[in-house]
Amino acid sequence: MVHHSSFVDEEGISKACGCPLFPLKSHGPAPDSDQDKTDIVDEAISFFRANVFFRNFDIKSPADKLLIYLTFHINVALKRLEGCRTLTVGNKAIINLGLENVPVPGEQGFPFPGLFPIPKSNGEAELFRDYLKEIREETSGRLLSVAYRANGTPNKWWLAFAKRKFMNIVTP
Repeated sequence: MVHHSSFVDEEGISKACGCPLFPLKSHGPAPDSDQDKTDIVDEAISFFRANVFFRNFDIKSPADKLLIYLTFHINVALKRLEGCRTLTVGNKAIINLGLENVPVPGEQGFPFPGLFPIPKSNGEAELFRDYLKEIREETSGRLLSVAYRANGTPNKWWLAFAKRKFMNIVTP
């Protein structure tokens, strides 16, 4: 059974392109979350190894859409880390991933056309792009702490999932 997001209460949460802009434990354009509380990034990383096996994902809330996007991004990041034998090399690969263009719905390269509505204005598109960029960087940074052990060697129990195709989508 697919793990769904627990962030179903969207009261007071702003949206862009139909995606809730949940608070994160980082400092950027996204609202700040308490460091002690679980955020959507923690949830995506903890559910990844179970959710990556599914070809279909029944969406029960808008938070599930963001969970799908993050699961795909984790899959892409693990693919980039696959050949990195040390944490230092993996960190460089993640930094390079963060420098890539972040497409929004309606642009070429967005992995899930139809998952989020096309932005109604350039301002909404830029807000969503900034949020996706921040959440991708935060997810990638936290992923390094589970994909590599404390001594800097790869954790094969995480990097083995780089070979999986989430929702039957080939990762770039």
